[in-house]
Amino acid sequence: MASRDLAIGVVCLSQTVVGLMGNVSLLYHYLFLYFTGCRPRSTDLIVEHLIIANFLSLLSRGVPQTMEAFGLTLFLNDIGCKLFFYIHRVGRGVSISTTCLLSVFQVITISPRNSRWGELKEKAPRYTGFAIFLCWVPYMLVNIIFLMYITGKWGNTNSTMKKDLGYCSGVKQNKIVLSLHAALLSIPDMFCVGLMLWASNSMVCVLFRHKQQVQHIHKNDLSPRSSPESRATHSILVLVSMFVSSYMLSCIFQVCIGLSDNPNILLVNISALLNAYFPTACPFILMSRVSREPRLCFAWIKITKSPKLIINM
Repeated sequence: MASRDLAIGVVCLSQTVVGLMGNVSLLYHYLFLYFTGCRPRSTDLIVEHLIIANFLSLLSRGVPQTMEAFGLTLFLNDIGCKLFFYIHRVGRGVSISTTCLLSVFQVITISPRNSRWGELKEKAPRYTGFAIFLCWVPYMLVNIIFLMYITGKWGNTNSTMKKDLGYCSGVKQNKIVLSLHAALLSIPDMFCVGLMLWASNSMVCVLFRHKQQVQHIHKNDLSPRSSPESRATHSILVLVSMFVSSYMLSCIFQVCIGLSDNPNILLVNISALLNAYFPTACPFILMSRVSREPRLCFAWIKITKSPKLIINM
């Protein structure tokens, strides 16, 4: 095994293990809050689906990519390759759309009630389930394309008609068909990225106005504390910034791979590492956002179980 392949295998393994453990830990946190009777926030369900999407993306891409980097080849047949690629693409797409949805919900949450988004504060939580449904369905449909031209390396397809994608192969297509497929796959992504950028800009504007108001009210306060909504907004802004930057880099590499008839295996590996970057780092950013929730949850449970204490107070 070449030292370069060993290094890529170690990086893939570390990234996959850390990402899976982070997402499982965060999912356990939300399940713990649910089963202890904590009152859920409107964004909790969105975050839970984001965690599931990250988990699917890491599991379906990180595990086979690590095995391939360590020299374990020909371990997936046609059905296995199609299934792994499809799950990865759906997980990646849902990760994009739920991050977008989370940023939009946060804009609605922090907007003043007298703003144009104020009237949506009460309505938005009722449509959370339907919005999440719309996050899954488009990507489950458009990524059916991958079931058509992804094959195993030891399938019956002529080797001259195959494109090496690491642990699997892709059937070569003419440039027109390839461009149409790329455009179809990019439409929901571009829509979500545009909406994320708009939501991020709106959040920055709201936070700036809020900061000016707070500075005006607390002129003599030397150490003003930020609100939970402000801390959550900062976390989501970091999440969106990290996603957009990694997504743009990943797109550049995927375009290079798509346009090449025989892409360099190093290019394929770097693209896989970039694809796994956001699902790996995402749970750790979200953990900083929910670090105070258990204490607030237990306080809420204690109050609800002790109504007499409220009367006495």
